[in-house]
Amino acid sequence: MEIVELAKFIRNIPDFPIKGILFRDITPLLKNRDAFRSAISMLADNFRDLGVDVVSAVEARGFIIGAPLALELSAGFVPIRKPGKLPYESIREEYALEYGTNVLEIHKDAIKPGEKVLIADDLIATGGTAMACKNLIERLGGKVVGFAFLVELTEFKAREQLKGYDVYSLLKF
Repeated sequence: MEIVELAKFIRNIPDFPIKGILFRDITPLLKNRDAFRSAISMLADNFRDLGVDVVSAVEARGFIIGAPLALELSAGFVPIRKPGKLPYESIREEYALEYGTNVLEIHKDAIKPGEKVLIADDLIATGGTAMACKNLIERLGGKVVGFAFLVELTEFKAREQLKGYDVYSLLKF
């Protein structure tokens, strides 16, 4: 399946979650086994030769992309979660949102120094979540080898924050 065909599986929902927002719904793509398989394979193709040790992703939708991507790359999977969701000792990263702040956590032993880590998520808009993930992984000594996103909302210019890193988005809107 071609990238152009995959874009047809993204449903536009105006005024969600609030008026003036155009929500890009990936659930039709996830439901179609051929589209989902193709999307994961295409994302993996960009990183196959990097020797990825671990794919890391943020709950919850990032897990939907990150876990199968890890399997496709023969890598491990490390979840990054909201506060209080991890059972073992963790480190945390606070980051700015458009209106306020948020916090993410990762187990303190999840990444070994020098491990090559690919950060995956369903969508990138402003880049705040991606930067927080990068900071957590680098604080543990991991080497971020890239970012993989199913969808990128280019109007927010998140790539500027991730300058110097391999950023690959399958679909751009």
